[in-house]
Amino acid sequence: MSELTFAPADDGRWQQYDELATRSYGHQVGDITDLRVHADLQVAIRNGRVVAGGLGFVVDQFFGGAPVPSACLGAGCVAPEQRGQQLGARMTAERLRPLREQGAVISANSTSSNGYARRLGWEAPVPVFAWTVATDDLKRSYTGEDFEIEHGLTEDAQALQRDLARQWNGPLLRPAWWSAWKENKSALTTYRFNRPGHPTAGVLSLATKRRERHGMSLVVHDFWAASQPTAAAMLAFLGRHNTRAETIEFRRGALPPYPILLHSLHRFRPIAESWHPWMLRILDIPEAIRLRGWPADLTTAVPIEIENESGDSWDRWMFQVKAGAAEISPTHIEGQVTFTRRQLAVWYAGGYRSATSARMAGVHAVSQKALVTLVRSTTDLEPWLPDHF
Repeated sequence: MSELTFAPADDGRWQQYDELATRSYGHQVGDITDLRVHADLQVAIRNGRVVAGGLGFVVDQFFGGAPVPSACLGAGCVAPEQRGQQLGARMTAERLRPLREQGAVISANSTSSNGYARRLGWEAPVPVFAWTVATDDLKRSYTGEDFEIEHGLTEDAQALQRDLARQWNGPLLRPAWWSAWKENKSALTTYRFNRPGHPTAGVLSLATKRRERHGMSLVVHDFWAASQPTAAAMLAFLGRHNTRAETIEFRRGALPPYPILLHSLHRFRPIAESWHPWMLRILDIPEAIRLRGWPADLTTAVPIEIENESGDSWDRWMFQVKAGAAEISPTHIEGQVTFTRRQLAVWYAGGYRSATSARMAGVHAVSQKALVTLVRSTTDLEPWLPDHF
């Protein structure tokens, strides 16, 4: 078999990759065209033809309230006739190379091939669900109080979304082109919620599709609320679609992981459907630690051991936090907690909500106190990634 070469895509290779992705996925992948001016496309070439590739772009993700440059990967594939030769792993390394050069220190990926992604160093911090709720249940359970509702996305609504995104571990700091891309891709309609005389307190984006016989299907893509009353008003608004939509679907990851349904529905009968989770990988350990936000009230120093990138040995590090900043540096001191690369990613995202959950995920610790301290350092905010790419 002829040798593979890897290269960034020129015009001809973009077209070849578009055709390859359509054949590989079984349908056209619109993002290959829509993201061309924003994304990097790396491809593998054999005998003059594109046989693999994938999109990538660098966008900040919020962790601990701070933006961290992330290599976001999407729309990757290998030609069906080329599979089984480890081409996916080689292609992934080539896709990450230019993104790391652009400053990415972590990488986010959403793939149905979770086992394969784990072998390459990614791990899922949390499970991801799509929710379906009867519209009549929403109408009966929530009231809008005195909230005003206006149609359209405005600058203040986008500012609210950014402020709320900082309150979780994982959401993207959406670039200027993001909203137009999503609106065009999914035919989104956006509504803003506020009390009279007050600024925007809620942003809701949804897509509709006419049903064959009667009414419509309604899918929520964005649900950002500054307070519990705002979230209740947004759910009440969705409930008022009951004459046209039998159910409201919150697409995977769209509903924040707070218990407003559990604590408020008069009958708790929503349907939860699991989806492939978002996955995280740490590309540059010292920089990822330095750029992240950390609890201002925590001062600690913990020696830890982390699996090296090749997975054949362990490196010793000293992790230190003080006054909302942290650093990690090589040390000769034996580690009190040991992380694989994948466990490190889950810890970084705040996915271990307790020392017990960390131990049950396989994290080894010789000191319970050290493990508790490490867990506490990343769990002040919860992991949630509502953005899709």
